Amino acid sequence: MVKGKIVYLFANKKLRMKSVFIFILSMLCYGNSKAQVTIKIGEYTTRINAKDEVTYSYPFKEGDELILELEVLNGKEVRLVEFGRVGVSRIYTDYRVKKIENKRITIQKSGSHQLRIKNTSTGKRVCNVKILRILKNEEISLHDPNVLWRTYFDTTYYTVQEKYLIRSDTQISNITDQISKVHSKGNTNGNKLTFNFSLPPNTIAWSYYIGVDQEGEKAFQNAVANLSKAVTPVISKIPNYGPLAALALGGASFLTVLNTGEDINYYIVSPGNETKFIKKQDFKYIKKGNVINDFSRMLAPLKGSYHVCLQNDNTLKSVSVTVKIVAITVNQDWGERSITKMKVNSRQEPYMKP
Repeated sequence: MVKGKIVYLFANKKLRMKSVFIFILSMLCYGNSKAQVTIKIGEYTTRINAKDEVTYSYPFKEGDELILELEVLNGKEVRLVEFGRVGVSRIYTDYRVKKIENKRITIQKSGSHQLRIKNTSTGKRVCNVKILRILKNEEISLHDPNVLWRTYFDTTYYTVQEKYLIRSDTQISNITDQISKVHSKGNTNGNKLTFNFSLPPNTIAWSYYIGVDQEGEKAFQNAVANLSKAVTPVISKIPNYGPLAALALGGASFLTVLNTGEDINYYIVSPGNETKFIKKQDFKYIKKGNVINDFSRMLAPLKGSYHVCLQNDNTLKSVSVTVKIVAITVNQDWGERSITKMKVNSRQEPYMKP
């Protein structure tokens, strides 16, 4: 009886030890399963263009482990694969990569990390990328795969030299004011006449008047009289302000077109064309007309020398032609000063939730 009891107790002890061992093992497995959670945080098929790169940003905490898998699908290679904490350091770098299998990287410090894949070739690359995160001592419900970004503004000041207008003077210049006799077609001296004029520097506009005989001169004087009656501050401030000055400045000139009287053919030409005009050769002109009187505002050309060409088509009678030209010039004095300017640059930095 005693012997049987001893055998029973011994067997019972072995059973209890086995149960304790199973319990401890199960607790270790449970604890380990609680300590490590593997999450797939990214799986992409991405196209990298020639001489381009792609980046992926994720938050990791100290003690986490990254598992990286990468494969170039079109049989080529990428120049660089790089992983590290944003703006701080690189943890892993590899060159001329075709495939990466089960690469495990331990995170040394919490923060936003970035995977960078660079293609320096002239052809595109297609890559399959898979990223796993093994959390250490962290519940899966606490994991947030998104990287948050803060925007910072950096303000810098710099000095530049800037020109500024000190003074601007508007002047009216009488370029030509003459009466010329142009012979008839039957005259042995010929029925053509030319003379030149030059526009002053800084001309912004000019105008001309052409009138034949007394009728043409009288039409201009009537415009002068009518303009003087329309007294304006401009007339009183600017010397030599008359119908042509008003016309050149885009104002009311009071000049009118005549319908009766002797006429004249006129041309305004650039240098060289006046000789062709005299020799009855083909020539180019800027303005022309067959008129008793004529006038016009000119905004081009604004510099250089030109010729007025006159031709009388009357067989027997010579004519007197009044030609007036006025130019408007603006002379400016410029200075230079230092100007402080501000430049604001924005930048974004990733961060993790606390």
